[in-house]
Amino acid sequence: MYEKEEAFYWANKPELRAKYHGKHIVIVGEEIVGAYDDAGTAYHETIKTRPLGSFMLQAIPEDIEDEIPYISPFVDFVNG
Repeated sequence: MYEKEEAFYWANKPELRAKYHGKHIVIVGEEIVGAYDDAGTAYHETIKTRPLGSFMLQAIPEDIEDEIPYISPFVDFVNG
């Protein structure tokens, strides 16, 4: 799950960091479908149009030393 999204993030990390530093991005496949100031907003806005388990959230911190890669904890365990 999220292999394509994670591969997209790592393959494009320098460009994503430059464009979205300080944001939380939503990745679907190989596309950024949203950028938000915090994870909660990213999640709540994205679930309005996309089902749980269909997207990955990734924080792009201001400072590279603060970077912690993570995959969205918001997985739809019923359907996915």
